[in-house]
Amino acid sequence: MVNASLDKRPPARKPESAGRPRVAVLLPLPFPGPFDYAVPPALADLQPGDIVSVPLGRRTETGVVWDPAPALPPEFTPPPMKPVADGRLKPVLTRLDQPPLPGALRRFVDWVAAYTLSPPGMVLAMALRTAATTPITPATGWAAAEAPPDLRETPARRRVLDVATSDGPLPGAELARRAGVGAGVVRGLADAGALRAVVLKPAPPFATPAPAYCPPTLGDGQREAAQSLRDLAGAGGFSVTLLEGVTGSGKTEIYLEAIAACLERGRQVLVLLPEIALSAQWTGRFARRFGAEPALWHSDLSPRLRRVTWHAVAEGSARVVVGARSALFLPFAELGLIIVDEEHESAFKQEDGVTYHARDMAVVRARMDHAPIILVSATPSLETLANVGAGRYRHLALTARHGGAAMPAVRTVDMRAHPPERGLFLSPVLTEAMQATMARGEQAMLFLNRRGYAPLTLCRTCGHRLQCPNCTAWLVEHRARRVITCHHCGYQEPTPPTCPSCHAEASLTPIGPGVERITEEARATFPDARLLVMASDTLPGPAATADAVAQIARREVDLVIGTQIVAKGWHFPHLTLVGVVDADLGLGGGDLRAAERTVQLLHQVAGRAGRAEAPGTVLLQSYCTEHPVMQALVSGDFASFMRQEAEQRRPGFWPPFGRLAALIVSADTPEAADATARALGASAPRGEGMQVLGPAPAPLAILRGRHRRRLLLRARREIALQPIVRQWLERVAPERGARIDVDIDPVSFL
Repeated sequence: MVNASLDKRPPARKPESAGRPRVAVLLPLPFPGPFDYAVPPALADLQPGDIVSVPLGRRTETGVVWDPAPALPPEFTPPPMKPVADGRLKPVLTRLDQPPLPGALRRFVDWVAAYTLSPPGMVLAMALRTAATTPITPATGWAAAEAPPDLRETPARRRVLDVATSDGPLPGAELARRAGVGAGVVRGLADAGALRAVVLKPAPPFATPAPAYCPPTLGDGQREAAQSLRDLAGAGGFSVTLLEGVTGSGKTEIYLEAIAACLERGRQVLVLLPEIALSAQWTGRFARRFGAEPALWHSDLSPRLRRVTWHAVAEGSARVVVGARSALFLPFAELGLIIVDEEHESAFKQEDGVTYHARDMAVVRARMDHAPIILVSATPSLETLANVGAGRYRHLALTARHGGAAMPAVRTVDMRAHPPERGLFLSPVLTEAMQATMARGEQAMLFLNRRGYAPLTLCRTCGHRLQCPNCTAWLVEHRARRVITCHHCGYQEPTPPTCPSCHAEASLTPIGPGVERITEEARATFPDARLLVMASDTLPGPAATADAVAQIARREVDLVIGTQIVAKGWHFPHLTLVGVVDADLGLGGGDLRAAERTVQLLHQVAGRAGRAEAPGTVLLQSYCTEHPVMQALVSGDFASFMRQEAEQRRPGFWPPFGRLAALIVSADTPEAADATARALGASAPRGEGMQVLGPAPAPLAILRGRHRRRLLLRARREIALQPIVRQWLERVAPERGARIDVDIDPVSFL
């Protein structure tokens, strides 16, 4: 959790009368701050936010004219860089013809860098990418020119000239299509001088959503919540609201009304989703409500579409953007509302490079832009609930499903009392319920949050286990592709025919199930059922996911088998039974949030059942049915479970009642990792209200070939971690080949 209270940034530095005019330029590189450059007379009007080219050593780099002093809380402010004498300043080379970075985004970059202890240039890199620095090539078309006297006319050429005269200018492909000719005819006329090339006026890349296009029909409780959010979005100003509602309560339709109110104000909207795969179904719902699709922002976009979208956001023509966490760093011209859907999802945490939690940073971005933000979830995170309890966040709750649908009945299946047959993983209780469900013409779902065929393969002869050569992890068999792979580093090799250790034949045995193995069992148990597997291996992108969802909606599928992708807010009106193959998965290990995450995930999975007229049933296969997580799911009392979870964390000032910072040491050799970790441990900060745990080997002690050690700084909530960690790092010089990464507010403890 973060506190986004900031003062306004001071005005840009003015030229000193005694020296050369200078500006600070931040480069998207891992430097501790911006560099000063001289301002040539031709660029005397440079302003903060301008994108410029500057020399750096022997090369030229693109950067942004930056504000001279970031307005940060004192505990976040990094030490200033040493000033450069006037005579050593290099000049700014040129100003690029690109939209400038808005002041709110520049403040946000500074804030994220200071909070996460990251170089500000690396945060800027997320805001620039290549989208801002690569010009968009203008489209060209053909218009009729004065035909040369020696032009040889044919019927095909005459049709092209007629279309070009009446409808032009047109792109070459469109001109050929309307004239009913091949592209060669158009090229021949251009070569002959009968067509002239013209730059086409670019069409708006995104249609404007219409707030009044197709308003929804809302129930009484929904109307009240929708009006409250409309009022917030219509008034503007910073505020944080939690929209909590049971699965199927219509949360999306309600916050779409807030989007409508923001659009009526002429402001832009950002919607963050935890998974790219969700975008296809979400954009369909958005288009039905507003008559136009939103702009998308995620890693699957082509480079050209990324550039077009970046510029449309900066110019204000992209009114609504839905995207993954990186969309937070887009240069919105008029940001008026942020929505974080499924705010509890750990996928909002960026683990590589600049480590940040998009939900928490979205709150900061909203404050920078003086915009309201809505956090949406059926199972809010404990951090968000603590902010609600402290009065920092507003709270709107929806306790009933839309349209009179009932919440599903949740029951546990005690695997000790009702075990599956030897070599199988589905209890007879679950298979009988599935058979009855499909016999009624309804759909069923099996959920197992584990990809592949089996998580572990061992030799029955010598006990050898197939392990990744680069990581402390078992290789996962993917039988459909006949490979074994590491889900951490991507290492892959063909499934060996014999044991790599003792070379025994036919001795390798899969241990435990993945979705492929459950699919194999389901096919044998229900040979006539139409099966669909939903996992990241089988659904490579949003388009494939949209096609799978459409198949389910058309009732072309009897049984859905999937990993966590099936839990993400889908609406399957004919699905009435959900079976969780291993409800205990995720409860083991030393993860602080293991119980919270498990109850959130399984509650979301359970919410796929019975969302229409037919009632739903959820069966949880478990070997520990007495666990508080299982009891909370059966009773449906999520609030009591979270209160109990909070009381367990409060005495030890664990988040959200304290702060954590993880220091991860990685090195090429175990000796370098151990030496650096010991040095950190010896110089660890000590004081009232704080404790350092470690150093210790990370659970993934080797990752991508690097040896890893971890330390964890735990402190009371009122203690700012950033200056403590910054001073701690200054006292330690890493060994050769070693690196120290900092993760403020860690989510993963691997």
